[in-house]
Parts: sequence; structure tokens; C-alpha cells
Amino acid sequence: MLDAIKSFFNEFTGEAEAEERPIVDKQLAAAALMVQVMAADGVVRPEEEAKLRTVLAESYNLSAEDADTLAQQASAAQGSAIDLYGFTSVLKRNMSEDERLSMVEDLWEMVFADGKLHEFEDNVVWRVAELLGVHSRNRMELKQRVLARQG
Repeated sequence: MLDAIKSFFNEFTGEAEAEERPIVDKQLAAAALMVQVMAADGVVRPEEEAKLRTVLAESYNLSAEDADTLAQQASAAQGSAIDLYGFTSVLKRNMSEDERLSMVEDLWEMVFADGKLHEFEDNVVWRVAELLGVHSRNRMELKQRVLARQG
């Protein structure tokens, strides 16, 4: 009876038993969020996929092959995710403030990979930044930095 109540409470609050939670490392969590941003406008373009692999390789010092593997794993993880919290909670626990800022900058790189800003992409970055504890001012500064780099 007590187990049933505990299970109900965990389901109600969205908390799962530790052993039921999937293990996700911070690289995979970050990559899955980048995939989420890419897909937010409903169309994933080849230039976005190429940018994802470039950002992953540069951000995590990966070979092209390893970046490709991580991108594939991230697509699968993102496709089975029900929300952003599963990924952002991993990142918030395992990243410093500077790393979280860098993560948001990487998300802006993904937003502008196709040369367009879609409102859904902007919304995903806003929600992820909030969940990561990145202030709005910082989020907007990072957006401007990425735009400046792109000319």
C-alpha cells in the first residue's frame, strides 16, 4: 500500500525513482537540446545538420566521426523525450555557469544555422536558458554575439 502511494506521488510530481531514470551524460543532453532547437521550426535543413556536427566537434573536442555518432544519438534521445527538463536538469547539475552560458551560445548557433530566426526556435532557447538558470540579459547578449559573428 505504501509503495502504491509513493508511486502515485512520484508520478504526480513528475519524479521517478532513480533507477527508473535514463542515464544521460551532459554531452548527449546538450546535443539533444541542439537537435530540439533545429527541429523547432518543423524543418531540419542540411546546413543545420552540418552546423550541429561542427558545434559538437568544436565544443566537445570530438572527431568528425564521434560528432556524427553523438548527433545520431542526440536525435534518438530528443525524439523520445517528453520535455526539456530531462536534459536541462542533467546540464544544470553538471555544468558550471560558464559552461551553461556556452551551451546557450551553441543553441543560438543552431538557431541561425539556416540564416533565419523562427519564433519557435527563439522560444526553445528562452525555455532552455530559463531552465539552465541563464538570465535573460545573458541570453540576449549571446544571441547578439552569434549574430555579430555571422555578419
